[in-house]
Amino acid sequence: MAATETIRTRLVMAGAFVGALALLSATMLFSWPVSVPGASSSTEDEATAAFDAPAGTCLTWPTDNPRALDRIDCGQPHIFELTGSVEISADNPESAPPPDDQAWQQIANDKCTPNVTEYLGGALDPFGRFSVSALKPTDDQWREGDRKLRCGVHRVTATGTRLPTTGSAAGQDQSNVFDPGTCFALTEEKGVGDPTECEKTHAIEVVGNVDLSQAFPAEYPQVDAQQTRLAELCALAASQYSGGVDLAAKKLTLGWDPLEERSWAAGSRKVDCRVGSRLPDGSGLAPISGTLKAAPPAGDAPPAEQPPPGDAPPPSTSGG
Repeated sequence: MAATETIRTRLVMAGAFVGALALLSATMLFSWPVSVPGASSSTEDEATAAFDAPAGTCLTWPTDNPRALDRIDCGQPHIFELTGSVEISADNPESAPPPDDQAWQQIANDKCTPNVTEYLGGALDPFGRFSVSALKPTDDQWREGDRKLRCGVHRVTATGTRLPTTGSAAGQDQSNVFDPGTCFALTEEKGVGDPTECEKTHAIEVVGNVDLSQAFPAEYPQVDAQQTRLAELCALAASQYSGGVDLAAKKLTLGWDPLEERSWAAGSRKVDCRVGSRLPDGSGLAPISGTLKAAPPAGDAPPAEQPPPGDAPPPSTSGG
């Protein structure tokens, strides 16, 4: 599957089949209307405080109501993390009109990428877990003289859906991996969409994450070397995940994506192993449903709940 690269667009191709996970990594911006019609004063105050919160603040809001912006502990699932703010007044005097969407994209990419990179410890994986983003002034705020961008990071899918993350981005591995058992929907274009339930029709299933740091402890390994090692590691991961299922018998193919050199330089070492099925005509991915995850053996059932310490067991009713 061919793709045209746009500004910081991440295209992840499968090692063994075409049409794997494509995630948009272009800078995304959105305005926050600090004045919310009909909102209570406490809601409006929280929105204002969140919009101007310091670096390291994590934010969340309901997907169906982005105006319900809330600051939240970064240890809780959140969808945006502020990394700092930048002034752009030097290039945008008082008489300048508000930039259009394309200009905003370029401004944020130019101004916020250095800010985010510094916040993340001096390295940003352009194909990694986090994307540069920003909160921008509304047109009314712009006309009132606000020239500040609130830079931040988030995780987005190819459709622009923001995915919750947990923990501060500043201390996280930026490898773009998902938990084993994550399935991704099949799009109308026969490609990969957003995470979905594995019981539903989907395109691919993540069956494991593998770490290349032990196989290649020093310099960046060339793609051919990665491919060879990933074929071994992902086959093992898939077998452990599925309980030894014969993928070929199910017309499934195992895939992965070698790391880019820029990802390696940023410290990323982990890769997803995925399974999917190509259509016979090569036009994309075939629909699959259900999970490959093996059921735990009967002997691995969780132990029965025990009484709290200090509670005597109930008396026996059997004779003898």
